[in-house]
Amino acid sequence: MSEATVDNGRRTWLITSCAMGGVGAAAVAVPFVSSFQPSERARAAGASVEVDISGLQPGEKIVVEWRGKPVWIMRRTEEQLATLEKLEDQLADPNSQRTAYPTPPYARNRHRSIKPEIFIAIGICSHLGCSPIDKLQPGPQPSLPNDWLGGFLCPCHGSTFDLAGRVFRNKPAPDNLEIPPHHYLSETVVLIGEEAKA
Repeated sequence: MSEATVDNGRRTWLITSCAMGGVGAAAVAVPFVSSFQPSERARAAGASVEVDISGLQPGEKIVVEWRGKPVWIMRRTEEQLATLEKLEDQLADPNSQRTAYPTPPYARNRHRSIKPEIFIAIGICSHLGCSPIDKLQPGPQPSLPNDWLGGFLCPCHGSTFDLAGRVFRNKPAPDNLEIPPHHYLSETVVLIGEEAKA
């Protein structure tokens, strides 16, 4: 056997070993790097959720999940925002002073939000945990007053909420809809689950 044949055999063995080592390293590295991402369990336990709202049109609502709860993100129209002032005398807690679900300071206003047009709330009734349904169309409807201006109706026990998630008086729900901690990362991206750092 010539020396050139032995060198080629070693070279082939070395190349094959390196290639197999590279494949093995990649097979180990991919799951390792992936492990830095929050697990489904961690997300359910409270990992923040980043949401791009650039495509959300006036009057539209999307639902995302945070901590296993539905979080509503709605872009209210000018007409919908105008209804909020008209309802204050009909609401149980118009200024969000009750503490069963403390409202963050940045949402203690008439529209209960950082940006007036963007409403973000946990879509769970404060009575027994049902999810209210959209009743955005103004006017008389079953289970709603004739002067209804739009909002949300809990189908379980009839609690009603305005378009800022504030509960109407004399309803089973003891509190307004909960506002989750959140802040804007940009004009069109909101982070649900964390308040802005001071």
